[in-house]
Amino acid sequence: MSRPLLFLDVDGPLNPYAAKAQRRPEGYTTIRPTVGPFRRPLRVWLNPSHGPALLGLGYDLCWATTWMAEANRWIAPVVGLPELPYVDFGAGLFAYRPDGVHWKTEAIVAYAQGRPFAWVDDEQSPPDSVYVSTHHPGPALLHHVDPRVGLREDDFTALTAWSAEHRR
Repeated sequence: MSRPLLFLDVDGPLNPYAAKAQRRPEGYTTIRPTVGPFRRPLRVWLNPSHGPALLGLGYDLCWATTWMAEANRWIAPVVGLPELPYVDFGAGLFAYRPDGVHWKTEAIVAYAQGRPFAWVDDEQSPPDSVYVSTHHPGPALLHHVDPRVGLREDDFTALTAWSAEHRR
């Protein structure tokens, strides 16, 4: 029986970047990595309990984030995840699509290669659901997470239930 993939975004689900700036959420720690084109320190809030919870969901985890390989350096150790594979968005990073499909969607579907997957992000929209249902032959769950609160118990419950239904 193989496990479905879980494509995991960082900013929004793991780092509730839209929470009140002066108030770190309870249970979170702050890191200030210098990543990205400007090499300015970012304020990132991470919850160390998320890694073990994600590992217990019954998925094969994969980063689907602008952090790409940097997620293994900065995010994984803080939340308690091992080094994970990642979707390499390459030249598609932030590429505008006139059809409203998120710039990550096509690469995620290609990476999945028909395998069941859940995608945890704060930026999916109806055009992404249409694209996935049209271009991906396997089951897929696009699970939206509120970037003001990040992953919560309800999210873990929903992801656990979906994983149990879609193992093959």
